[in-house]
Amino acid sequence: MPAGRRPPADRRGRSTAAQPPTGERGGTAAARRTPDASAARPRRGASADGGRPRAGGQQPRRRSDLLARILVAVPAAILAIVLIDVGGTVWALAMVVLGGLCLNELYRLLARWRPVALVGFASLVAMVLAARFGSERDVLEIAVATLPVAFLVVIGRGQGGMPTVSIAGTLLGVWWIGVAFAHAELLRRLPHGGGILIDILVGTFLGDTAAYLGGRLFGRRPLAPSISPKKTVEGLVLGMLIAVLSVFVAGLNQPWLTQTDALLLGVTVAVLAPLGDLFESLVKRDADVKDAGHVFGAHGGALDRLDAVIFTVVAGYYIWVAVH
Repeated sequence: MPAGRRPPADRRGRSTAAQPPTGERGGTAAARRTPDASAARPRRGASADGGRPRAGGQQPRRRSDLLARILVAVPAAILAIVLIDVGGTVWALAMVVLGGLCLNELYRLLARWRPVALVGFASLVAMVLAARFGSERDVLEIAVATLPVAFLVVIGRGQGGMPTVSIAGTLLGVWWIGVAFAHAELLRRLPHGGGILIDILVGTFLGDTAAYLGGRLFGRRPLAPSISPKKTVEGLVLGMLIAVLSVFVAGLNQPWLTQTDALLLGVTVAVLAPLGDLFESLVKRDADVKDAGHVFGAHGGALDRLDAVIFTVVAGYYIWVAVH
């Protein structure tokens, strides 16, 4: 370059004399081969898939499955009302079938515990039939007798493992699921028991739906993140409120149910339904699965849909016995 002349400058006025030639390290050839990293990143507020930017830079929310829930719940509710209305042996057989589905899903979750499924199923059938043709005492006696029977079978099969855990897994199904479906039959046999069953189902399922919507719309504070990360305190509060209100309103159309008793039943459902849901979530988390089964396709198994009712129907039976 002739003396006294300035080196050429780029458009911004910066000198290009010190820039390395094409092909040297850090030079323009490398820049041509390597795309600008900033071009690969989506703009702030834009979706990662190139969609339109969303206000505040928020990612698109997961689509609600409320419609699919309704499409599953409505036919199931109609069938439940019909079966409750028919009652008798038909209702008892329905409890055996539903209880058997739930029990089968549970024992599959606990497969590594090696529960004695045959003992569990036999106990479930015996308890429901005892509730249909016997009494509450007969149901209790069968539940208690299941323990020594499970012990004898576990010891008799002699295949090593952890026999106490196998017995515990067997009894979990019997006393959690079997006892609940037997109490559904006991409740149906009581005066106005069919109406109370419908009230419990209405409060449980409407409360669950309200909790789901409340969590999606207003949820901020996790309820039990170590058990079920998607449940929120806001959803719980709304679900409990709707559960109490729905049972109370249902009672207004039932002259034999006082407002005080309806309120007591509603509060019981509101408190125990979330506990039943969380209990099943704990079992599934321990088994490291998302759904207990696939009876309802993408909406899980029978145990996923009836986990809250398993708690509320037992409590509802004793509440109605106490106030009737």
